[in-house]
Amino acid sequence: MSESTAPASPAVLEAWFDLQCPDCFKALDDVRALREKYGERLDVQLRHFPLAKHKHAYAAAQAAEEAFAQGKGWPYTEALLTRTAELGGRGEPVLLEVAGELGLDSEEFDTALIDGRHLLTVDADEAEGKAIKVTGTPTYVIGGERLDGGQSQDGLRARIEEIADRLLRG
Repeated sequence: MSESTAPASPAVLEAWFDLQCPDCFKALDDVRALREKYGERLDVQLRHFPLAKHKHAYAAAQAAEEAFAQGKGWPYTEALLTRTAELGGRGEPVLLEVAGELGLDSEEFDTALIDGRHLLTVDADEAEGKAIKVTGTPTYVIGGERLDGGQSQDGLRARIEEIADRLLRG
């Protein structure tokens, strides 16, 4: 197949996040910068790793999946991460408020949280995260390499760019 008919496979960056995690909020700047720099050549995928110490993170992960189903996954994720302290204090009403602010179907959101339609996705992410030794958030996986941002995010974006550039060069 010629290059004109076959789209280039984008490099994939898995971002393992807990949506109640202040460190994941700090990581947003890096994620935004990477998405801006690479556009569609870097497929940034949100993967869920709700930590037990954050009692609303599991529901937040399900809510994010509903936002993706309604076509606004990343805007929802970013908006929710700016409110991690509020989510910790007020809980699930914050999930619905953010959905409403973004013009998502709040009723469908509420139903999704009640009927558990996204439980399997969140559980599968969590199991896969444990299998690849994710222990904290944020953690990134790109080109088969796991990068832990939970302790320090210094230099992480540069390392991710280094790997992405290598993958995109082939």
